[in-house]
Amino acid sequence: MTLNRKTAPQFQPVEQISLIRPEHIKLDNGSNLFIFNSGDQELVRIEWIFHNLRFDPAKPLLNVAVNSMLTEGTSSRTASEIADQIDFYGGFLQVDYGYDTSQVVLFSLNRHLPKTLPVMKDIITDSIFPQNELDTFIRNQQQKLQVSLQKNDIVARRKFNKALYGDTLYGLGADFDDYKTLHREDMLAHFRQMYQPSNCTIVVAGKVDQTIVDLIKSSFGSDWISHPVKADTHQPELTPNEEHFYFIEKPDALQSAIRMGLPMITRQHLDFPALQVLNTVLGGYFGSRLMANIREDKGYTYGIGSGLSSLKKGGAMFIASEVGADVCRDAVNEIEKEITILKTELIPDDELALVRNYMMGSLLGSLENVFSHADKFKNIYFSGVDYDYYDRYTDVVKSVTAEELLQLANKYLDLDKFYKVIVGKY
Repeated sequence: MTLNRKTAPQFQPVEQISLIRPEHIKLDNGSNLFIFNSGDQELVRIEWIFHNLRFDPAKPLLNVAVNSMLTEGTSSRTASEIADQIDFYGGFLQVDYGYDTSQVVLFSLNRHLPKTLPVMKDIITDSIFPQNELDTFIRNQQQKLQVSLQKNDIVARRKFNKALYGDTLYGLGADFDDYKTLHREDMLAHFRQMYQPSNCTIVVAGKVDQTIVDLIKSSFGSDWISHPVKADTHQPELTPNEEHFYFIEKPDALQSAIRMGLPMITRQHLDFPALQVLNTVLGGYFGSRLMANIREDKGYTYGIGSGLSSLKKGGAMFIASEVGADVCRDAVNEIEKEITILKTELIPDDELALVRNYMMGSLLGSLENVFSHADKFKNIYFSGVDYDYYDRYTDVVKSVTAEELLQLANKYLDLDKFYKVIVGKY
């Protein structure tokens, strides 16, 4: 057999995406339990997800600090004892902080869940934030911050978020003195109000039988009661800054960080799936126009991309890259040129077909196991949409026309409204 290496292999379009839907149980204490039962491995992932409390500018780090320190000790277990017991039974424990929610995650073998669940119950109901651990946390975070602020891309991202989202959880860029506002009594009060069943969603995925469900219900059911003070999870409205251009000069910089973008619709909007197609064409995959122009053709950067963020209170479209300091202005001009082309010229059929197949293939590839299906559910559940979203998404990806994408580019990609942050030389 002779291989023809000059002709790319044919691809077949992905026609159908099948998603696993969860069983829903409303626990007596107000928690929502969602169950994804699939797979042959005796393994489960359990996530306890809590909406962040209302942002307090006077104490801006409470949400992230409380979540980060949940594993640092309880009334009955030290941090090392928590880690040792989870490790001994082959489990894995992590805490994750997000803009809208914070979560505690456990991976455990089914047969060891009777031993690992009590540790989780202890963490979620009785974390005490020991003063010595808090002092260490503050010191470590301040040191990490000093290192991070030497990196142009991190400085650019912080400035961009602040410009778009203002004085909110989304715009928070902690400074050195913010860590001095962390006090143990505030963290305990925050913990009691936030980490309670009425503010909790539990998502369990894996090989989940009735024994597993009963264990979760007995540990996090009726004997876990809500705090008298309801969790205040209402966040302030977003108010973008009036100033749209920010230049932070670093005379010795060899590279400049570029962050551009503007406030955008969220997943709830009907235009969002088509906007994802447009974003993929612009900078959403390795074969995108920004990569082809600014990396492959001009050689200004190793990588550049664009993305859409969809959060509870708002969204954004952003473009990010680090380029040679001497070509920063040229790179910005090329970015703007590619946006202008999207607004003035139809996307060719072959390019659009490639993007369609890439997006459908990526969606299919992201559903490799039951945990992935649970992740897809969380995307829609916490966005306030249902599974119809994925039906609409696949329909739009397969059917949106070049004419519709041209109209969409003109509707949303107004260069006069773009925020630009440059860190380095310009």
